[in-house]
Amino acid sequence: MEKPSYTPKDFASDQEVRWCPGCDDYVILNAMQKALPEVGVRREDIVFISGIGCSSRFPYYMNTYGMHSIHGRAPGIATGVKLANPDLSVWMITGDGDALSIGGNHFIHLLRRNVDLNVILFNNEIYGLTKGQFSPTSTLGLKTKSSPLGNVQPPFSVGQLALGAQARFFARVAGNSPKEMTDLFIKCHQFKGTSLVEVLQNCVIFNDGCFSHVTDKSVREDKQLYVEHGKPMIFGKERTKGLMLQGLKLVVVTLGEEGITEADILVHDAKEPDSTLHHMLVSLQYPLVTGIIRAVPDTTLEERHHEVKQAAVAKAKYHTTDELFFSGETYEVGA
Repeated sequence: MEKPSYTPKDFASDQEVRWCPGCDDYVILNAMQKALPEVGVRREDIVFISGIGCSSRFPYYMNTYGMHSIHGRAPGIATGVKLANPDLSVWMITGDGDALSIGGNHFIHLLRRNVDLNVILFNNEIYGLTKGQFSPTSTLGLKTKSSPLGNVQPPFSVGQLALGAQARFFARVAGNSPKEMTDLFIKCHQFKGTSLVEVLQNCVIFNDGCFSHVTDKSVREDKQLYVEHGKPMIFGKERTKGLMLQGLKLVVVTLGEEGITEADILVHDAKEPDSTLHHMLVSLQYPLVTGIIRAVPDTTLEERHHEVKQAAVAKAKYHTTDELFFSGETYEVGA
């Protein structure tokens, strides 16, 4: 089949985009509309499923099929859509509250089952739509509408939670990095299995600057390490910082000091099945690791279902309902 030809405008719906001015959600939307023309899928074969929250308005703004579902239940609905029609490109849009609080159980089981769909998680460490309560990713001490004296609940790490739930693909990107974001969306679509992209998304109204210490343009080169498979883990404005493994810890070193060269720097292997190093990378605070941290191919839920179904069919005594209904002793009722 010939690859369809689209532009970003072809994926923009006629609905008014209603997010707060300055919100990173606009960046995510634009990045998605730029990514989809590159994936080679017809618009009528693309579906966006969302839960509840600011992020979950997303399906209205995409000129594709979509469903704005209920709080925390997008994983179940997205799974059903994919299993019913495996040929569809299914995208799930969610937020930190929607996915990790009321939807936490659904979220972790989606990851472990490895359904072939894509998840974009907008993490702004707050409940934005319901006006600023603390969320499962809110930092300790954060003063909000529901924690006026400061949040006392330790936050989830999306990456740690995902890898603990056996995620095969996990990526992280700053909400003010549209170029990298577009590239990640394309690559997560190409991955066969559940792909999860966490977007560090600023909420300008209720949690402004929550990631500025690592995403601000003045510091991000020194505070972020954007990893790429097969490349040494080097970062910094001057590209002089890197990661080495010393014992059971990742340490930041400086090229040229103590005889350290690029050959000493760890090379990123996103495809390593053993997730030990990936766990270390998602847990690192300095530098904050972004990019595709883990991308390990594995059998999908759909493939497992197909194998079981084929095996059952091969062993089945009856292959049609007529064969079943007319098996054994039957009789006809006369007029």
